[in-house]
Amino acid sequence: MEWIIIGIVVAVVLIILIANINIVPQARAYVVERLGTYHATWHTGFHWKIPFVERIAKKISLMEQGADFQPQAVITKDNVKMQIDTVVFFQITDCKLFTYGVEAPIAAIENLTATTLRNIIGELELDSTLTSRDIINTKMRAILDEATDPWGIKVNRVELKNIIPPREIQDAMEKQMKAERERRELILRAEGEKNSTILVAEGKKQAMILDAEAQKQRQILLAEAEKESRIREAEGEAEAILKVQEATAEGIKKINEAAPSEKVIAIKSLEAFEKAADGKATKIIIPSEIQSLAGLAASVKALVTDETGKEVSSK
Repeated sequence: MEWIIIGIVVAVVLIILIANINIVPQARAYVVERLGTYHATWHTGFHWKIPFVERIAKKISLMEQGADFQPQAVITKDNVKMQIDTVVFFQITDCKLFTYGVEAPIAAIENLTATTLRNIIGELELDSTLTSRDIINTKMRAILDEATDPWGIKVNRVELKNIIPPREIQDAMEKQMKAERERRELILRAEGEKNSTILVAEGKKQAMILDAEAQKQRQILLAEAEKESRIREAEGEAEAILKVQEATAEGIKKINEAAPSEKVIAIKSLEAFEKAADGKATKIIIPSEIQSLAGLAASVKALVTDETGKEVSSK
């Protein structure tokens, strides 16, 4: 019987010892209290808790966390009421301060975010609020990070998730955006028509330039052809004149070689005047020496005619 009781006691002790073995996972931390007061912070690894003396007060995640808060009603400097919801990304850096520094730290961050947002938006007008998200985010992060230091919390980022203005403001903004889109469309259409007109004008200009260049080349070619034709004609005339001069010189040379008498020369002169008389000239001036030879030529012609008649009659 005693052995049974001893075995039961040993088993209970072993169960209690095993039950108080704790293994802290990665990126986690345990806050441990001993007899109701803070004792230690356990980090990753194997830990053993003294039964009935120590207890784990809080298990804390050391990873970055995001808290998405409900939309908050804010009023701008120009008295426009709107709804803004925010997302705060934070990380616990001191587990003891996080556990004992503030009751319900997430709710405290939400309330602090709401008041900070109202203060910042109250200094801005509607247009600045809609266009200055980065500035608002930076200011809120700096203020929240400083305010949460005593709680063992580091605020890494603050983002304005949605900015919801009143319905009438939204309608006005939509009309403004529509008007802006129509204005841009008109500008783009005008730019397109302008570019099209410029391109057409440039095309006509290039066509006129090309046509003028073609006409110029045509005139140049015609001038070159006419020039070449005149050159060839002139060369032909010069060659003909040269041939005539050569023939004349050759004739004169042969005449000189034949040593003609004055009578032959006179007869040739008469033949030349005969050809001249056949033309359209109405007046011919005959040198005196040629006139004296005209009678001689007539006598010779008569003598030749008589001799020919006698020969015919004798036959």
